[in-house]
Amino acid sequence: MSLPADLHTHSEFSWDTRTGDMEGSCARAVELGLPAIAFTEHTDFVSWTVEADRVPERWTPHMADATHLAPPPLDVDGYLAAIDRCRAKYPGLRIITGVELGEPHWFAGPAAALLARAPFERVIGSLHSVRVDGLDRLVEDEYATRPVREVLRDYFAETARMLESFGDFSTLTHLDYPVRYVPAGYVFRIEDHEDEVRPMLKTLAGQSRALEVNTRRTLEPTLLRWWREAGGAAVSFGSDAHRPDAVAAGFADAAALAEASGFRPGRHPYDHWIR
Repeated sequence: MSLPADLHTHSEFSWDTRTGDMEGSCARAVELGLPAIAFTEHTDFVSWTVEADRVPERWTPHMADATHLAPPPLDVDGYLAAIDRCRAKYPGLRIITGVELGEPHWFAGPAAALLARAPFERVIGSLHSVRVDGLDRLVEDEYATRPVREVLRDYFAETARMLESFGDFSTLTHLDYPVRYVPAGYVFRIEDHEDEVRPMLKTLAGQSRALEVNTRRTLEPTLLRWWREAGGAAVSFGSDAHRPDAVAAGFADAAALAEASGFRPGRHPYDHWIR
C-alpha cells in the first residue's frame, strides 16, 4: 500500500520549532513517495499563563512577561514565498498551503481575518489549552495541579465547545493531544471517557468534517470505531512533524488501522480517506 498524504506538518514558519525546514520536509516527502504534503503552520492568538520554569528554552523568546507565553503571528508573506520556492523546486510533489488554528473559538475575529488574508487550502482546528478561572492554560501544565481525569474531562468539553461555535476548519486534529503529556504511570483508557468523546464525534460527523489520525502517538482503534459508528465519513493523516525526518512517521501502521476500520483512499491520492 502506498503511503497517504501527510496533511499536518510544520516548518520553520511555526513559532514553536527550531528544527522545522520546509525544503527539507519536501525532500523527505519525495524520498518516501508521498503524493502530497501540507504545511499547516501554527497560528495561536492565545496568551498562555505559564510557570516560567516549565517553559521550554526554545519558547522563551516568546515570553511576554514572567508569566505569559504569547506566540508571534504567522509570517504569511514569508510562508507563501517559501511555498512558491518549494513548488518550483519539487514540481512532482503536491504542496498544500494550510494553517493549524489553535483555540479558534476563543478568537473568532482574528482567526477569520487571518483566513481572509490568503487562500489557505487546508485549515485544521486544534486545542492545546483549557480555561481555568479566566486564565488560558496549556493542558500539560494543568497536570501539575489537578487530577488527570479532571483535566482530560475539561479538555474534551472545551473541544466540544470549539466544534459547536467555530466552523471555519475542515478537520479536527490530535483529539488525543493531552494524552501525550499525562504523568508517568498514568494509564489512559479512552473507554473511561466514552460519555464525553462519543457525543463530540457525533457533532463532528454531523458537520461533515474529518477526524485526523495523528501519528505522534498510536491512536486507539476504539476511537476510529466510535468515529465510524458516529457517522464519520472521512479521516486524514498527519504526522504533526516539526522536523523533516518525522514526516509521515508511522503512516504505514496508521493507514492499516484506518483500512481495518473501514476507510479507503479518496478519489485523489491527496484526498481524505472515506468510508
